[in-house]
Amino acid sequence: MGRVINGRVGRENDFVMHVIEDDLLHPNPAAEKRKHKLKRLVPTPNSFFMDVKCPGCFNITTVFSHAQSVVLCGNCNQVLCQPTGGKARLMEGCSFRKKVE
Repeated sequence: MGRVINGRVGRENDFVMHVIEDDLLHPNPAAEKRKHKLKRLVPTPNSFFMDVKCPGCFNITTVFSHAQSVVLCGNCNQVLCQPTGGKARLMEGCSFRKKVE
């Protein structure tokens, strides 16, 4: 005897159709952002360049979001960001904005 599928007894090799619950044409932007960079519908990197304003002299410096070395201000040599394992940590008082392409 076979197994019960949708209220009827079927054989083991019966085809069962599953419904996809996500809309592939219009994905949820929040859900797409949480996915791994290669698993997204359109693969995009997690990193970006940003303009960081020095709190001391208000000089603007371009910094990579995943910088692997300490970034100093060009004018006053104040530390703007510290590297971590992933994204760079901005120092207190620094403000930033993402650069647009």
